[in-house]
Formats: sequence, structure tokens, C-alpha cells
Amino acid sequence: MRKWSLTGMALLLATGAAVAATPKPPSEAQVRQLMDVFGVDRMLGQMNSQMAAMMQQQLPCVPADYWQGFIDAKGARELTERMVPIYQRHFSAADIQGLLKFYRSPLGKKVITEMPATMAEGMQLGQEWGRERAQAMLADLQKGGRIDAQGRCPAAPAAAPATRLVAPAAGSSSAGH
Repeated sequence: MRKWSLTGMALLLATGAAVAATPKPPSEAQVRQLMDVFGVDRMLGQMNSQMAAMMQQQLPCVPADYWQGFIDAKGARELTERMVPIYQRHFSAADIQGLLKFYRSPLGKKVITEMPATMAEGMQLGQEWGRERAQAMLADLQKGGRIDAQGRCPAAPAAAPATRLVAPAAGSSSAGH
């Protein structure tokens, strides 16, 4: 009987230690502070302008000012409300405090200022690299006879629509035909 009580106490202590070791999730207010420091409202405004320009090109019959309101104040609030639980799942209260301390520092402020340009340049570089890599791979496939000059599998049946490979899309081979 005494053995069972000791085992039960050990389990209770171990469970209590595990619960105590679980990091405290951040409050909604902490997450919102971090979003303010990041400039989420500014980013949403930029995203709205980009989306408006894209939609204007897609649907020129719709006035440009219609699209400008896609992410209005209400939309920004709705999106932010949906983002808060994501931060709460992935970061502890201590994590958010550390991030706030960093992003309020001179280096953190510089990261916030420079990150949009850095990301844009990185995305452009990635797209260029992807096109170059895809073109090189397609040239290699053509040289090896796996695809023809139009980027199609040469063994594709005439009745079936030919699959044309275009950079940077990935394609399939027709090995064994």
C-alpha cells in the first residue's frame, strides 16, 4: 500500500512539474503590441494597394477606387483578429516579450524598415534563378531527347493533347516509350 502511495505521489509531482514547465501563452494584448511594432496596418495597406492594382488589370471595367477598399479598417481588424490566435499558438508570452524588446531596439527597427525591400529583392532573385534553372533543365531534357523543341514529350500520342513544358513549371518524363 505504501508503495502505491509513493508511486501516486511521484506521478502527481511529475504531472505538476510538466504543467509548470508549459510556457504561458501570450495575451491578445501582447500579440497586438507586436503587430503594432511590426507595422501590420502599414503592411496591410501596401498589400491592399498591390491587390487593387492587380484586380484593376484583371477587371478594367471595375473602377480602381472600388478595389482600394478591399482591406479597409474593418477588414484589417478582421484579419488581425484571425492572426492573433496563430501567434498565441506558436509563441509563448516570454517569446513575445523578447520579440518586442528586439523589434523596439535600433537593430530591430532597422530589420522592420529594411525587410520589405530585402524580401522583394529576394523574391525577384528567386524568380530569376527559377527561370534560369528551369530553362537549363529543359535544355538538358531537349539535348537528351526526353522532350522536343516545343517542350513536349516526343512519344506523346497524336490523339492526346500534348503536354508542353514551360519554365518554371515542372513536368513529367516519358521514360520507356
